[in-house]
Amino acid sequence: MTSGFFSGDLMRGLTIRILLFLSLALLPIGLIAVVQTRQIADQSRQSAELSLIAVTEQASAAERRVIQEAFGAAEALTSIVRLRRDDPEECTAFLKEYKQASDIYSLVGFIGLDGKMTCSSTGQDHDFSEDENFQSLLESPVRRAMPVLQGAVSNQIVTLINAPVYEDRELIGFMALSIPEDAINAIREPKSKHSTVAMMTLNKMGHILTTENGLAVAKKEYPSDVALSLLTTKEPNVFLSENFDGQDRAYVIVPIVPDTVFALSVWPSNTPFLDTGVSTRLSALLPIVMWLASLIVAFWALNRLAINHIRKLGRQMRRFALNRTLPRGTLGPSVPTELVEMESAFVGMAESILRDEATLEDSLRQKNILLKEVHHRVKNNLQLISSIMNMQIRQAKSEDARFVLRRLQDRILSLATVHKNLYQNDDLVRVNASELLNEIVGQMLSVGLASGSGVQVEQSFEPIKIDADDAAPLTLLVSEALTNALKYVSTVEHGKGFISLKLIQTGPEQAMLEVRNTIGNPEEVKSGTGLGSRLILAFTRQLNGQVEVETTDGVYQIRVNFHVPTDSKMIYDY
Repeated sequence: MTSGFFSGDLMRGLTIRILLFLSLALLPIGLIAVVQTRQIADQSRQSAELSLIAVTEQASAAERRVIQEAFGAAEALTSIVRLRRDDPEECTAFLKEYKQASDIYSLVGFIGLDGKMTCSSTGQDHDFSEDENFQSLLESPVRRAMPVLQGAVSNQIVTLINAPVYEDRELIGFMALSIPEDAINAIREPKSKHSTVAMMTLNKMGHILTTENGLAVAKKEYPSDVALSLLTTKEPNVFLSENFDGQDRAYVIVPIVPDTVFALSVWPSNTPFLDTGVSTRLSALLPIVMWLASLIVAFWALNRLAINHIRKLGRQMRRFALNRTLPRGTLGPSVPTELVEMESAFVGMAESILRDEATLEDSLRQKNILLKEVHHRVKNNLQLISSIMNMQIRQAKSEDARFVLRRLQDRILSLATVHKNLYQNDDLVRVNASELLNEIVGQMLSVGLASGSGVQVEQSFEPIKIDADDAAPLTLLVSEALTNALKYVSTVEHGKGFISLKLIQTGPEQAMLEVRNTIGNPEEVKSGTGLGSRLILAFTRQLNGQVEVETTDGVYQIRVNFHVPTDSKMIYDY
């Protein structure tokens, strides 16, 4: 039985098939992974971090007690020092008694704002005015703990506790208590079975105050890619990093004195606290397994049901775009309905495009033929007018009338030449200026320049493509300029006259036309009617150009710079 729901058009839909395969892949593992994976991972991570924090707090209990008591003692001594600082002997005697009673500090003293310690448990004066720690205290008078590599009294590593002393809200100095390294080591508790790689205390700036394993080990176990001063916050912090030897470490920072002193423990990356068990690791792998299974099933389904057919359809479209070839066969019977409809739409569109292109080609061919016929007839009509004018020239009784008619005849023949080049050229929009000007100049020289005149003529026209709209004003401009040149060069002594015509490309969309000729008498140029000059100026404006006229050393020069667009002008169908 092949008919039924599963053989219907619904199941042939691409979307339904992809959803079905994805549902089958995600159903066995999706529900379990989504619900349990994140919970198990979060609980395991929180449990491991809390365990490390608790062990760190326990390991730093001795340092915590000593440092907290030192800050408390400093705060308590400030009130007594305020009363006795004016009597250095009495103040010193009191601090001596306090030091002997506490038996943990190597130095207890009061430092004035001048850096002098005149009241101390040693009974001696000390000068800290040049000390960097004291200068830092003056800049920021807050309580702090600083490491000193060599104490002034104990000559060993000490932790210096400082607290500012105020009187009537005015800073008068600092209380200083030195805790030697031996005093802390003596009360430190034995290591637990879960020992750290390194255990140390540090201040807010990240400076090491005390260390359980020695200063060299502590510096080596510092994290290499993060500044601890950025991690000294009010809340405990656990993070993973590498030490300066490139070994993976787990770091735990716990505040001892809020915002002042912190305990830092360094653990190996394989510490039992971080081993959350096989179940946690397997749970973490469930999303990856689910993703891989979904990817495999979806990839297989898409390739079989869609991608292969879409690629085939794409090849058919590219083949049609290159050589206008219609598909020879269909995609196949098992193709989804959406793709079958797409192929049918493409074939219909391709056939419509072929019909439209054939119609357009026929229409364009007819229009080109008609346009060439128009240019041909315009040329014939202009030549007919030229012939009539030629008859009129022969019947003219005055030389002035014949001259005016010849000038008009030259202009008409120039226009006829333009239309001739247009209908003889396959491109009805643009024309080669070189071919056009060569023909016009040849016609005018054959008529206007008598044989044996001795006039040297130079022509140099670069093959520049110009719009059909610019061809007429350019040819008329050349006609007027050459007519003037032929007129004035005839007055030059035989064998010394010359005419030069140039058309050159001066830029990406710029060209220059230059006409130079010798003149016999410069006054003849000034005595003309000026019609030719006005026409040249008018034709130059039609070309969106600029004209320069110059007469030097018996040479008359016209130079026209005009715009030559690379793209054809837009033609609007009104």
